Amino acid sequence: MAEFDTIRSVGTGAHAARIDEGLRAHMNKVYGLMSVAMLITAGVAWAVGTNEAMLNAIYGTPLKWVVMFLPLVMVFAFGALINRLSAPAAQLFFYVYAAAMGLSLAYIFAVFTGTSIATTFLVTAISFASLSLYGYTTKKDLSGMGTFLMMGLIGLFVAMIVNMFIGSDALQFAISVIGVLIFAGLTAYDTQNIKNTYVQHAAMGDQEWLAKSAIMGALTLYLDFINLFMFLLQFMGNRE
Repeated sequence: MAEFDTIRSVGTGAHAARIDEGLRAHMNKVYGLMSVAMLITAGVAWAVGTNEAMLNAIYGTPLKWVVMFLPLVMVFAFGALINRLSAPAAQLFFYVYAAAMGLSLAYIFAVFTGTSIATTFLVTAISFASLSLYGYTTKKDLSGMGTFLMMGLIGLFVAMIVNMFIGSDALQFAISVIGVLIFAGLTAYDTQNIKNTYVQHAAMGDQEWLAKSAIMGALTLYLDFINLFMFLLQFMGNRE
């Protein structure tokens, strides 16, 4: 892959320094928003998942289908509405989405031991941080990975739907392995894409876009983290 230096390509001297400073602030905001969303998700999942009455009320009734598919509906709605929402409204929507995701993940506390969940979360956090740092610092252009990863993601989704009906342990193992690889790649790819997209818009002075881009970036990396965690949990989780 060809090496490149996006930041230096948009200017030199004082202008490049401003871009560098703005990029650091932008990425700090992305990671900050993502971290708050992760805390919301973890808090909701733990509160519901450790309450047997609440678990039975949700997962013992048809309400479980609403809870399971609500985050999917919300993320598509968020993508459709982002241009019409103000930055504060978009941030609030993101946090509500994180709470909905926590509700949909609460069942893991009834399936896996608390220790294995905590261990898997720690491993995921270390892996995510390393991959994201690589995506941010590497001089290699990772854009070529995008199409390949998206195709893999579609294939993974189809395989997961098929396995819902056939219940194959071998296929589930393959899905987990491929899922970890795909979202590991997406973590690095998405981080570099967030960085490069910021630089392009900052160079054009697109302030309206910059006000919302950190939220979209945080959502993207949040989804990478959640999916990486869930696929790793299939390997590392000890069942109750």
